[in-house]
Amino acid sequence: MSATTNEPGGDGWLALPLPDADIRYAQAWLRKDEADAWFERLLHDIPWERHRLKLFGREVDCPRLSCWIGDPGAAYVYSQTRFEPHPWTPALQSLRERVQASCGASFNSVLANLYRNGEDSMGWHSDDEPELGPQPVIASLSLGVERRFRLRRKSLREAKAKPLGLPLAHGSLLYVAGDTQSHYQHDLPKLAGLSGARINLTFRFIHGSAQRRP
Repeated sequence: MSATTNEPGGDGWLALPLPDADIRYAQAWLRKDEADAWFERLLHDIPWERHRLKLFGREVDCPRLSCWIGDPGAAYVYSQTRFEPHPWTPALQSLRERVQASCGASFNSVLANLYRNGEDSMGWHSDDEPELGPQPVIASLSLGVERRFRLRRKSLREAKAKPLGLPLAHGSLLYVAGDTQSHYQHDLPKLAGLSGARINLTFRFIHGSAQRRP
């Protein structure tokens, strides 16, 4: 399997026209046959888990299945919960190398999410945890049924504006960098009546000081 596009900014990438953000989208980063094969392999290879998150002082089930994978020590804290990484599978290691080459960035971890149907979702948030650094580079690979990814400004005044929606296609790659996480939130809303599954892989770099935090 081989990627079909160049680094962000080159042919095959579309830059989203958002102020204070660096977001680029490659709709056909993988050919359909490649994307089909990766979806089936990852669906069975990844040890999917139902994470518990702390919200408003109580624990709730995460509305999707997930798995945190990374180099030794690449722990990640999300919603007051610390996740220790599972080891890289051969498939994910291969994808990491190719995503790094395409994005011109290094990644030592990946958050895998499985949205089983339209009832699974992701709420509004920013990927701005301290261990990601002040200007994190995140590469998001989508496989499976198309879902709508939305972005909105963080400020209260601008957050009331209509979010920008981007359908993430099967085999697409989204590159997010610069000050995007400082100024924007994103989500993946529920979609009534949808029965198909989607796998999303968000490749990240966890900084060493956070890895050593108790």
